[in-house]
Amino acid sequence: MFKKLLIANRGEIALRIHRACKEMGIKTVAIHSTADADAMHVRLADEAVCVGPASSKDSYLNVHAILSAAIITGAEAIHPGYGFLSENAKFAEMVEEHGITFVGPSSKHIKAMGDKITAKQVVEKAGIPVVPGSAGSVDSVDDAKKIAKEFGLPVLIKATAGGGGRGMQVVREMSELEELYKRARQEAGSYFSNDTVYIEKFLDDPRHIEIQVIADKHGNVCHLGERDCSLQRRNQKVLEESPSPVINQEVRDEIGMIVANAIKDIGYSSVGTVEFLYENGQFFFIEMNTRLQVEHPVTELVYNIDLVQEMIKIAYGDKLSITQDQIKPQGHAIEFRINAEDPETFMPSPGTILLHHAPGGYGVRVDSALYTGYSIPPYYDSMISKVIIFGKSRDICIKRAKSALSEYVIDGVKTSIPLHTRLLEDPTVLTGDYTIKWLEADFLANK
Repeated sequence: MFKKLLIANRGEIALRIHRACKEMGIKTVAIHSTADADAMHVRLADEAVCVGPASSKDSYLNVHAILSAAIITGAEAIHPGYGFLSENAKFAEMVEEHGITFVGPSSKHIKAMGDKITAKQVVEKAGIPVVPGSAGSVDSVDDAKKIAKEFGLPVLIKATAGGGGRGMQVVREMSELEELYKRARQEAGSYFSNDTVYIEKFLDDPRHIEIQVIADKHGNVCHLGERDCSLQRRNQKVLEESPSPVINQEVRDEIGMIVANAIKDIGYSSVGTVEFLYENGQFFFIEMNTRLQVEHPVTELVYNIDLVQEMIKIAYGDKLSITQDQIKPQGHAIEFRINAEDPETFMPSPGTILLHHAPGGYGVRVDSALYTGYSIPPYYDSMISKVIIFGKSRDICIKRAKSALSEYVIDGVKTSIPLHTRLLEDPTVLTGDYTIKWLEADFLANK
């Protein structure tokens, strides 16, 4: 096994990886910006290297500084976590070129799945159902109009290099297509330095279902069921759970095996998540994330597996420690993303934590790097903590979550805890009868 691993990330995920490594007897190297000098992952790691100033592009996205940190500390592997460089094919390639193991899939698969057009073509060929749409990029307004007429409105214009809802425009009237097409390309170019777009039929009111897969370098592949991520605001997930309230075991096995077989067919190894829109009993592929997901803990709790440790073992060359017939859901889990933001306006709320008291008890897990006196910097994503609740049933989870959230104290900044508390009192959430539109169109619009 690796003796030393560099964690190319920050916050709760850096701490999560550090803890997994400590259990495996692996020494850790933390990287940090000047703004994160007092961060918990920096304090707990065996070694720490400052890789630049506060700005992400000068620190956590500074490839040369990160590689230099790995080389000077003698790190044998680099785990990218999620976000930042986790799906950067060039970074993965450079890591390998320097004789260091990238804890993740090959740069070839990162590149293929990072381009949504290529990803769609690859998975469709492997047998995964996709959303009807353009065969490739749509390079002119005239082509966009032809495709919109072919599939019928509404259609969705999407950036091929996109993510997080950027570079996406829904066209409901032909008269607005030209303007929205140009807007999508402009936004795509601005955010991703790539203004290429494609078009898909727009599914009006689906759920967001994703399948977790794990594959080693020896051809062994397993799926670990689904996560339901339908509670979203501006295409950003707010709450995730497993199993989905609307998926039964028969459907789970069917779509899970379709995905697992496809992953095996393309030769993928590491953890990965295949995301779908689910409407009227049908699954439609939207993208594959070639990394660890923010919401991975719900799968870990339901299936009793440490995905981070498995990911590291796979990178080292070990075989999977489980087989598909050993994988059965053992309960229910819900993850609540806690952001440092105003729960009414959703404006970021950085600042100093005057008091931090995390909830506890049976079935309560908190993934966080917070501590009393910690100053949340204004330069990064606003998510500061995750509360993950496990129980024998969804009903038990919800009751346990209400208690846990009522105990959680994060004093000094505003957080999204009140939003989650309100959600757990809503009849629609209690029944699980919602889609990706519900949170914004109904819950928030009618508050």
